[in-house]
Parts: sequence; structure tokens; C-alpha cells
Amino acid sequence: MIFEEWKDFNSGNWQEEIDVRDFIQKNYTPYEGDENFLAEATPKTKKLWNKVLELYKKEKENGGVLDISCDIASTITSHDTGYIDKDLEEIVGLQTDAPLKRAIMPERWN
Repeated sequence: MIFEEWKDFNSGNWQEEIDVRDFIQKNYTPYEGDENFLAEATPKTKKLWNKVLELYKKEKENGGVLDISCDIASTITSHDTGYIDKDLEEIVGLQTDAPLKRAIMPERWN
């Protein structure tokens, strides 16, 4: 089956069943240029990154861990949305409700 959205891709097993490996192998083109196409980080990104670097310093001063969420076992929906700086962020969604707050993921024994 050929969908209009697939017309510019090379055919393969990925068209008949979910086969990400096949899709990549049939349609991947390596980039062999250099980094000149990259734009410099925006002022917002630089400001946000500096906040992360400060948090890393605090974490190191604290013995390697800034905070731990030890009352909630981590899942994809276990924690509220966390931000480094909500006003600066374009892409949001920390793994826990605070920056560098480590989640616990206990192994299930059955």
C-alpha cells in the first residue's frame, strides 16, 4: 500500500508492518558536511543553560545529588511538570517536578 505521504521515501518492509530499522536503512542519507549550517544559541537558550550550569554546581557541592523524589516511584506520568525556567523554555517536560531532581525506579520482582 502506498500513501501519498510516502511518495518521496524508498519502498521497503516498513510499508507493510512496523519496521523502523528497515525504514531507516532504506531512507537514511548521511550528512557529510560540517557544522556551518548551525545557528548560534539564542540569548534565551544561553540564559537557560547558565541556570543549568549553576544547578550542576549546587549538585556537586551537595555531594552529587541535588534532590531525590523518594516518595513516588517514577513512571511516565508520575510527576507534575517541571521547569528550569518556565518563561525561557520552548520545549518543556523534565522527568520530575524540579530541575535535577532524581527519580527512583524500583525494579519489579515477580
